[in-house]
Order: sequence, then C-alpha cells, then structure tokens
Amino acid sequence: MKKAIALILALVMCFALAACGSQNKTNDSSMKVGFIFLHDENSTYDLNFINAAKAACEELGVEYVLRTNIPEGQECYNAAAELVDDGCTVIFADSFGHEDYMIQAAKEFPDVQFCHATGTKAHTEKLANYHNAFASIYEGRYLAGIAAGMKLNEMIAAGQFTADEAKMGYVGAFTYAEVISGYTSFFLGARSVCPTVTMEVTFTGSWYDETAEKEGATKLIQNGCKLISQHADSMGAPTACETAGIPNVSYNGSTQKACPNTFIVSSRIDWTPYFKFAIQAAQKGEEIPYDWTGTLATGSVVLTDVNETAAAAGTVEALAAARTALEAGTLHVFDINTYTVGGDVQNSYLADIDTDPAYTPDTEVIADGYFHESEFRSAPAFDVQIDGINLLDTAF
Repeated sequence: MKKAIALILALVMCFALAACGSQNKTNDSSMKVGFIFLHDENSTYDLNFINAAKAACEELGVEYVLRTNIPEGQECYNAAAELVDDGCTVIFADSFGHEDYMIQAAKEFPDVQFCHATGTKAHTEKLANYHNAFASIYEGRYLAGIAAGMKLNEMIAAGQFTADEAKMGYVGAFTYAEVISGYTSFFLGARSVCPTVTMEVTFTGSWYDETAEKEGATKLIQNGCKLISQHADSMGAPTACETAGIPNVSYNGSTQKACPNTFIVSSRIDWTPYFKFAIQAAQKGEEIPYDWTGTLATGSVVLTDVNETAAAAGTVEALAAARTALEAGTLHVFDINTYTVGGDVQNSYLADIDTDPAYTPDTEVIADGYFHESEFRSAPAFDVQIDGINLLDTAF
C-alpha cells in the first residue's frame, strides 16, 4: 500500500514538474515572432526596423521570422496569415499602407497579437489583439534641424552666401501628415538658430525610389538650396549631396560611410524598446495598449553621432542643450509663437485623430500655446502648411 501511494505521489510530482516546464517554455524562448517589412535591407527605413527586430528578439531569446518586400496590399494579409501558420503569436508590420490588412488578419486570428507601426485605427477599432505604435520623431527631426541651421550659419559666416540666401531643400515621399510633421519640425529646428532660413520641398510619390530621390535632391540643389534633408528611404538624396558637395541631414541612420564629406547627422526611431515591450507583454499575457508612443525618454527617438568633419562647431553641445529642454517640457517643437499660417498665429486647430474615410477633423490639438503632436494618438497628425516652406509639387 505504501509503495502504491509513493508511486502515485511520484507520478503527480512528475506531471506537476512537466506542466511547470511547459509553461516556462511557453512564456520564454518557445515564442515565435513575425515581422512584415515593406522593403528589405536596401531601404534605410526597413533596415532600421530589421536591426531593431533582430536586437529585440535576440535579447529576449525568442525565435523570429522576417518577411521582406511585402507590398501595401493583400500580400500583407497573406504574409500575416502565413506567419500565423508558421507558429508566430506576435506579428509586427512596418508601413502605413499595411494597416487595413493587419486589421483583417487580427479579426481572423484573435489569439495572435498584431502590432502595426505608423497606423491610426487601433484606438477606434478597439480589437483586443490589434495595436498601433509610433514615436515622437518630430523631436528628433527638430534636433537634426538645429544641426542644419548651425551649418547654414557657419556657411553664412564664411561668406559662402548671405543670410537671405539661406534656403534648404527637403525630399519627401508623400504629402501625408507623417511627412509634413517631419519636414515642418526639421524646418522649425533650423529656424530656431538661423532665423532667415526658408525651405523648398519636393515629393517623389514613393517611400523608396532611389532614382526619383536623387533627381529630387539634384533639382533642389539646382534651385539654390544650400543643404538637403529627406523623408524617403534610399541613398538617392545623400549621394546626390555628396557628389555636389552639399551638406546633408539624412534619416533612419548614418550615411557617413558613403558620404563622409557632407553627412552631418541623422534622426531615427529606435523600435527596439517597443518590440521588447510588446513581446514581453504577450509573453506574460498582459495588455498591449491600443496606441503606444515612444519618446526621447524611452530611448525610442535617437540621433546618430554627429559627423564633426561636416557639422558646424558646437553642434554636439547645442543638440544636448535642446534635448534637455525637450525632455523637461520647457521647449515644444510646435510652439505656436514660432510659426505662422498665412501670416497669422495658429491659436486653434482641429486635427483628424479618429480617422474615418473622409479624414474628418475631430479633435482640438492646440492648447497651452503649442500643437500637441503624438499625444492624442501616436501617429503624426500635424498636417499644417506653415509660412516659410514652399511646396514644389503636391501631386502625392
């Protein structure tokens, strides 16, 4: 009898230990995470995501699957469904146009968490397994703009052109709020130190088109722009600047190796903190917010090292001081006293926060003297055309 009881107890202990071991495995290294990218490593935008995906998953010890060159169409849903079939329980996508297809997948696979960068609909769709994320990159672009303005001041002081000729150029992809917010914050950063600066913006109609981006930068240089920046994902603009000897502020990573004489600095979103946060929440069965905004404080908005060969003297110190002010809340990028619209101060603005098919403005976003970007939702909403910026084309 004693032997039988001992045997039963031993079996119970074995089952208990097996159960505990299975649970630990499920909550740790057994997780598989899927990623959907619009392009591949040749795109600076996607490379930034890919590097963050690998870093987060390797740090957490989870398996991952990368799917590259997935268009903003039904292919995105197909890729998501294939990742589910492959055993992925958390799936990320990195491009604005992926959103509707990620939502479609989230509705079909309720046991899988779907996280989408740059999207706008999670907080209104309110699916328990669909989430948006972005970061206050406008603060990073503002800092990069300070570096640009300081370079213009240095060139003015050296007699290369007059203060009235301080014109920058900007190569944008589309006329989305994300791009408008980016080039406006960059411009405001530059103007905070170089008050006479103006800017021309040209658009390519594509997130990644090296030829169009290079041609756009070349056109801006021919128009008399003294410095070029971009919100487009290839090396087209930076290489055009290096060839022409025009200073460049890039995006999503350093281009110093390819452009040692003209690259000044780059701002980017570091997606590693969000990837880690969402994966760990899924591991623990904890809620992932509908809408998550990374900041300077979370390590989600970063600058590359300044290339002091091309940058103006004192740039590193100026960026550090401005960053401190941004984090302290004593400096606001879209302070309404620093820009005008049609010659007037912008005291009120209804933005499209709760996106609908007509993009109807629905939320007052100006309070306390500034436009509250990325606070009502993570994705940018600043789509105002301010004075001092000239759009060369608006077809996109």
